[in-house]
Amino acid sequence: MLSKDVFLGVVDAAPLVAMDLVVVRGGTEILLGLRNNRPAQGFWFVPGGRIRKNETMQAALARVAHDELGLLLADLPVPPRHMGAFEHFYTDCFAGDVGVSTHYVVMGNLVQLPAGTELAAADAQHSALHWWPLAEAQASAEVHRFTKDYVDTILLSKI
Repeated sequence: MLSKDVFLGVVDAAPLVAMDLVVVRGGTEILLGLRNNRPAQGFWFVPGGRIRKNETMQAALARVAHDELGLLLADLPVPPRHMGAFEHFYTDCFAGDVGVSTHYVVMGNLVQLPAGTELAAADAQHSALHWWPLAEAQASAEVHRFTKDYVDTILLSKI
């Protein structure tokens, strides 16, 4: 584990690679968490997390799914589907507004769940989890614009 100062240097010098879980229930609702931490603090956002050094993308996806949602990928009725690579640029970083921006290269992963599925309560990253109708998430000012990119991808592909 890197110290806060070393990690801040990494964030300042290089993009981070992350896995996002775009969890859709019954083809009509998306699971969003209210972010506790920077960047995107205070916005509704899909669960996700960065890939750790020497961790495969699949292992990172499984870790994030389990840690943030209590979800075991092996138990899913349909395996996650890669939606593509997305770029997220933020003017701040995990340390606050200290003059260091954050650049993420994010692999979006669609997780389709049957209607009525419930998942674990919020974790340390989120103060709440909520199922949003796709159109409502797309229209809400409380939903981060990068999450809306995922919603657009879903709506355009007619999932």
